[in-house]
Amino acid sequence: MFEDEASFGRSNKPRNCWCKKGIRPRVPCQHIREYRHAFGAVEPATGSKIFAVSHKCDTIRMYYFLKRISQAYPDDLIVLVCDGASWHKNAEIVPYNMILVNLPTGAPEMNPMEQIWREIRTSGFANLLLPSG
Repeated sequence: MFEDEASFGRSNKPRNCWCKKGIRPRVPCQHIREYRHAFGAVEPATGSKIFAVSHKCDTIRMYYFLKRISQAYPDDLIVLVCDGASWHKNAEIVPYNMILVNLPTGAPEMNPMEQIWREIRTSGFANLLLPSG
């Protein structure tokens, strides 16, 4: 499996959209410094995915995400490929049925999760104004 984290803020980017001829569409824009962080893991052969949303990325949240993956596949040995984030380097948080392998530094294109984050950012939030929460 491949694992990665991403941050999603409330700063949307206007995209092309359809409207009646002669009308200029109005697309609201917001630039609020409020973020949510997502942990995600994907198994490329089957497309199986696991996600978790948190208010920050750190060792504790990573521990709970790894535990969630471990519980989803209790009978398997999971080789989890990660980038070199500091919260990936604590061996004490790794469950019994999991091995963490780090990608080379500066090679995010080797992680399929990066493509999933890109797709979510480009198509999931286009022209969308989110309410305060």
